[in-house]
Amino acid sequence: MTERSDEGGRRGPNPPDTDERAGSFLDDFATSVLAVVGIGVLLFAISGVWPPMVAIESGSMQPNIGVGDLVFVMEEERFPSDNAIDGTGVATVYSTNETDFRKFNRPGDVIVYEPNGDSQATPVIHRAQFFVEEGENWYDKAEAEHLPKDADSCEDLRYCPAKHDAFITRGDNPASNKKYDQVQGVSKPVRPEWVIGTAEFRMPGLGWLRLNFQTSPVGTADAVAAST
Repeated sequence: MTERSDEGGRRGPNPPDTDERAGSFLDDFATSVLAVVGIGVLLFAISGVWPPMVAIESGSMQPNIGVGDLVFVMEEERFPSDNAIDGTGVATVYSTNETDFRKFNRPGDVIVYEPNGDSQATPVIHRAQFFVEEGENWYDKAEAEHLPKDADSCEDLRYCPAKHDAFITRGDNPASNKKYDQVQGVSKPVRPEWVIGTAEFRMPGLGWLRLNFQTSPVGTADAVAAST
């Protein structure tokens, strides 16, 4: 091995050359990329949803889910609650009010869904309030405080009676989401097939990187906690 003398007369090995340092950096980089991809694949295997994580863009789910949170989403029929609506895998506020079931501090599943069934739109993350069947007059089922003040009957609501089986949804934030999504214009009543999955847990602030720089861990997309 080639050796060199230091100032004290001792001899030691030469430092790695440029090619060796570059090779080491590339190896480390490749290992990191593979680790990130592996985590994404593992999360997908667990959740059944791609992408399995969403970064929250707005605040209508506060105080339970905040702007910049990263939320893990699971396919709704993978581990459904005993109180889920038959054939959907989603438990609503109404179906869990008399039970101990809670998601993000309140009864009912928080769902991520495609507004109006539009797969190109940014998904909405709101709580499933109750379920309506095709042809149902859901005015009588709704809570008056979450309807327009001038609505006196089903005929006064745009999507009543229901044109299909669906969920009525609403955000948790009382300041910006006092009304149902379906009377605020966020979405038509949400068909079960529009549901991407249920929100399972949040990692506070970890979605900030994606929201500000559009870069994020593998398997992360945006979701808007919609408010109007």
